[in-house]
Amino acid sequence: MNGPALQIRDLHAWYGESHILHGVDLEVARGEVVTLLGRNGAGRTTTLRAILGLTGARRGSVRIGGVESIGMPTHRIAHLGVGYCPEERGIFASLSCEENLMLPPPLRGTGERAMSVEEIYEMFPNLRERRHSPGTRLSGGEQQMLAVARILRTGADLLLLDEISEGLAPVIVQALARMIRALKARNYTIVMVEQNFRFAAPLADRFYVMEHGRVIEAFASSDLAAKQDTLHELLGV
Repeated sequence: MNGPALQIRDLHAWYGESHILHGVDLEVARGEVVTLLGRNGAGRTTTLRAILGLTGARRGSVRIGGVESIGMPTHRIAHLGVGYCPEERGIFASLSCEENLMLPPPLRGTGERAMSVEEIYEMFPNLRERRHSPGTRLSGGEQQMLAVARILRTGADLLLLDEISEGLAPVIVQALARMIRALKARNYTIVMVEQNFRFAAPLADRFYVMEHGRVIEAFASSDLAAKQDTLHELLGV
């Protein structure tokens, strides 16, 4: 398919009567890793949720693979090939690691992209070792790996990842960075919300900085050095 994997124009979103997003514009090319930067409350997580229709009212345009999705229910948006990994992970405690992995069915029309369990275990050796362990016995890092792996089983190729490195040991963060590079090599498209700038900076092709529900800066990774003073002023990094 031609055109960007994701194109957002003048996106507004509400939770009840609270107007959270105020005209977000962003674009993500196929196979690109894009990071949304900003302070807490800037609207980054709400942007991910609004892409999938998980907020209240939405207004504007969200085109996924060229298909306008603003009027679609969440389950239909997912079938456009979108996978969302929320900050809370959502692992089923009573199921084993492998049962969690096998739970979601392939998305309609994306079955050929769905990773096999063996491919998952090659990418995440920890999950192979823990495949019979209940969800409650997995470490935070293993739960995070499982949350991402579960999406890959569905065949989604536009991945929305919310704070996947938060609170994890450096060795696990390094494993997640290797995962993102491997997925990029397979031409997955990734939109990340990250507070851990040191984790996100080497991985992203482009950055969008958000403040008060709007995008206020957009730049490529090649401009990162030149933007350091701006980022320090806006984010304290």
